[in-house]
Amino acid sequence: MKDYHINIFYSDEDGGYIADIPDLDSCSAFGRTPEDALAEVERAKKAWLEAAAAEGRKIPPPRYKPVIYQTAP
Repeated sequence: MKDYHINIFYSDEDGGYIADIPDLDSCSAFGRTPEDALAEVERAKKAWLEAAAAEGRKIPPPRYKPVIYQTAP
């Protein structure tokens, strides 16, 4: 199974790193380092998926690909 794509970027406004999962609406996390942000977003992903399953919501398959990885048809 493919896993979800994770973006990690530095935020001057927040003074740390933000990690988000584009396929999971509003699934993001903060960390002082990129490694912290990644660990936090992995916890957020687990919680997001558990909550969606408990509520009977459809869980989207991993689909997001950054433009740099997309190929022409």
